[in-house]
Amino acid sequence: MTSSPVSLMILILIVSVLCVAECKYMVYNTSQGVVPGKLNVHMVPHTHDDVGWLKTIDQYYVGSNNSIQGACVQNVLDSLIPALLADKSRKFIYAEMAFFQRWWRDQSEAMQNIVRTLVSSGQLEMINGGMCMHDEAATHYIDMIDQTTLGHRFIKEEFNVTPRIGWQIDPFGHSAVQAYLLGAEVGFDSLFFARIDYQDRAKRKGDKSLEVIWRGSRSLGSSAQIFSGAFPENYEPPSTFYFEVNDDSPIVQDNVDLFDYNVQERVNDFVAAALSQANITRSNHIMWTMGTDFKYQYAHTWFRNMDKLIHYVNQDGRVNALYSTPSLYTDAKYALNESWPLKTDDYFPYADRINAYWTGYFTSRPALKGYVRMMSGYYLAARQLEFFRGRITGRTTDSLADALAIAQHHDAVSGTEKQHVANDYAKRLSIGYKEAEEVVAASLGCMTQSSPSSECKNPVPKFTQCPLLNISYCPPTEIDLSLGKKLVVVVYNSLGWTRTDVVRIPVMNENIIVQDSAGKVIVSQLLPIVNATLAVRKYYASAYTGELPSVSIKYWLAFEAVVPPLGFSTYTISSGKISGKQTSYASDGSQNDTIEIGPGNLKLIYSGNEGKLIQYVNNRNLVKVSLEQSYSYYAGVDFDSDQATGAYIFRPNGTSFPLQSEKIPLTVLRGPLFDEVHQRFSSWIYQITRVYKEKEHVEVEFTVGPIPIDDGVGKEVVSQITTMLQNNKTFYTDSNGRDFLERIRDYRADWNLQVNQPVAGNYYPINLGIYMKDKTTELSILVDRSVGGSSIVDGQVELMLHRRLIYDDGRGVDEALNETVCVLDKCTGLTVQGKYFIRFDPLGEGSRWRRSFGQEIYSPFVLAFTEQDDNWTNFQVSSFYGMDPSYTLPHNVAIITLQELEDGSVLLRFAHLYEVGEDKDFSVLATIELKRVFSRKKIIKVTEMSLSANQEREEMEKKRLVWKVEGLDGKEENVLRGRPVDPVKLLVELAPMEIRTFVINFN
Repeated sequence: MTSSPVSLMILILIVSVLCVAECKYMVYNTSQGVVPGKLNVHMVPHTHDDVGWLKTIDQYYVGSNNSIQGACVQNVLDSLIPALLADKSRKFIYAEMAFFQRWWRDQSEAMQNIVRTLVSSGQLEMINGGMCMHDEAATHYIDMIDQTTLGHRFIKEEFNVTPRIGWQIDPFGHSAVQAYLLGAEVGFDSLFFARIDYQDRAKRKGDKSLEVIWRGSRSLGSSAQIFSGAFPENYEPPSTFYFEVNDDSPIVQDNVDLFDYNVQERVNDFVAAALSQANITRSNHIMWTMGTDFKYQYAHTWFRNMDKLIHYVNQDGRVNALYSTPSLYTDAKYALNESWPLKTDDYFPYADRINAYWTGYFTSRPALKGYVRMMSGYYLAARQLEFFRGRITGRTTDSLADALAIAQHHDAVSGTEKQHVANDYAKRLSIGYKEAEEVVAASLGCMTQSSPSSECKNPVPKFTQCPLLNISYCPPTEIDLSLGKKLVVVVYNSLGWTRTDVVRIPVMNENIIVQDSAGKVIVSQLLPIVNATLAVRKYYASAYTGELPSVSIKYWLAFEAVVPPLGFSTYTISSGKISGKQTSYASDGSQNDTIEIGPGNLKLIYSGNEGKLIQYVNNRNLVKVSLEQSYSYYAGVDFDSDQATGAYIFRPNGTSFPLQSEKIPLTVLRGPLFDEVHQRFSSWIYQITRVYKEKEHVEVEFTVGPIPIDDGVGKEVVSQITTMLQNNKTFYTDSNGRDFLERIRDYRADWNLQVNQPVAGNYYPINLGIYMKDKTTELSILVDRSVGGSSIVDGQVELMLHRRLIYDDGRGVDEALNETVCVLDKCTGLTVQGKYFIRFDPLGEGSRWRRSFGQEIYSPFVLAFTEQDDNWTNFQVSSFYGMDPSYTLPHNVAIITLQELEDGSVLLRFAHLYEVGEDKDFSVLATIELKRVFSRKKIIKVTEMSLSANQEREEMEKKRLVWKVEGLDGKEENVLRGRPVDPVKLLVELAPMEIRTFVINFN
């Protein structure tokens, strides 16, 4: 039988009356609010529940696998509700919707109604509100938006509330994008966090600047600022105020008939801790975070002691204690009408003590980081195709959405989890992909038919895809075409502009041709698949599928595809005489001449004697620079030191050690589309360098691993690109794929940096790219996943590509970062394959490539395959245009969300790709014509929403708190923003770095 909240309160009152005469039952006065003129201690009860770390998300939820960690989120939420019902003054905040959603679905309707009452009254506050507390270094801004939207829409649908506060208390450093985009632009009034550099924290304590107004965007300025607070130490209570069942802090023992009565002692401890924090905090309001990881599994122990503290501290009268939330704390700070220090840029890198920079995790688990990024781009495209066909119940992209959301957690894509947990994240992504793959295949099958998509039930043909194409394994393309079969390739482009790119697939046959949808034979190129690639294919296909590949392949087939925006083109591959065979040239290191590669404007010059890259020449823009590229490794400091290198920490033992010899034999493969240079830098590093005829950048494909550790030394592998550029210690890295921030070696803008780690302390997270410049030239390098990187010496950029370590770094994971892959009884260290891209431009011209090609890296073509036979010869629709065929999006705009929602409306987001002043032509207001974007449909309503789509933008702006900034005296710059959408013209304007979110209804 379930008791109602009312009957429970009546029972408490009856017990209270009876106890007046017969016992010493105590009713504590916990109803105190803010008291003007006193120091107000805002006690904020909370739990921090990692969505996977030492245990998997489901193990944490149900409380299994407790030999690793005794943690059960189900217990937390089960015990929390009756504890809140026992006293209406009690409050609690909860952040991780991946857990709360699991618990919510298990509850009865009666319990759900009780919880809704607690939420509406403010006793239980949903804070931050994403599916997880995402990482801020290794995450892409689109993933951050998607996972936050998923959580926020759940909260809105179930409770009709919008979270007010950002609560990023555990990520290991904090990004500018988090502040302005995932803070101000989702409608948060403030943002709180714990982990900032120990030197920064000490300085901020001294001048009372832990709380600031953070303007993370140079382009959006004050229009996207947010009140932000770093906690004095961490996100835990003061040192002797932990009240979980087994915690060792002294409880408040207030029964005078029992031994160990300690009320005054505990009150004195409380007041002393409060005054200590007040000495480093502006104003008479301080916040105590009453909780930490997986606490409140028996919530009564916490609330019983906090009830007593509030009661007795307020009786004492020296300070005022109250149950509070970060929302109430923020309101109290805002009511003071004071000015606050200004913060720009970000809080990277983070060190928690000397010699302990948390910059290793920027690269940790590079295969998982690559998988997350690949699935992210795929999810964007899959939602588009789901929209074009029409959302169908039971077959959706929702599973991939959930898996990607959880993978953004600060112990997931960060690479700081135990190995079995990393496996769990990858498994969820794989399951999500398989379901989304069915959506993509069915959508393309319907879209190639002439019948309307809504009438398409069982599409023909049946399409298959190749998720293991990165290891050269693609069964749909590995068919014998000499027997008269034809392979049809559908190439989908999820970008908003027409795209031309080279498609590469493994094939069996040598004599084959490629035709476009009009039957015209197009230029193609055949290349041999080298032994290094075949070895990776054989081992990793076996590891993934459980069996060896059944077909032996010999060649890569490459052809150039031209695909319309939000559309597809089709190509047919069949037996025939190819015109694009490669020519090859091998250098054994004995030649004294130079070797030039590149069939187009871009040329790379290699030394014939040493086999090393020496020069980059662009004949179009006349850039000619000296260029070297090499591999090195940092040896990790061992366990006997004060700080070992590990999953979190990068602690190199001195400078890097070069990996290649003086001479590096090379093989050159030339063709009409691109040239390749193959080089083995060591027994475990293989590289292919490509220069395309129609592109002006260098593509570097690396295969690194297994990293040897037989010598007892952990290794962190970097690739170094060395030039003669005089960048004067200055370089630029992106913030979650958006804004680029200036970095200066051995320097911090906010404090006088004491340098103790000249390499690790200068590493920064890279999700899009890194660039440097001098007075004439820019060097830009873009990446295909999150990595760490820096410019340790002038003229040089280095990227950390892979790490294999043998010690734990003492930050809780209690496991060395030593990834292995097993086939049968054989286990080897993980091999990682990836790409990065290099380009030089005249000064001021590099941003166009960084922004446009950066979108192409994030959103590669989606390839789908089917065989053609005598019964089915041609598609009824061989080319598809998702927009008006004569329209493309402006080249400074990306469509980052196109998703049909469950009610049939459509969630739409556009992002301006450029910052203010970044490019003379593209850093301007852009305009999108919605009528031409949706030329096949009639729009009846356009509603602009907050970034996370949980409230109307106009409503959010009305509620926004306007904070004062020290030294500005009300003088603010004018920030450019797009105007409201005219309901007739339906034009969307985007200012530099602006992202606008809409819900669109069609008739």
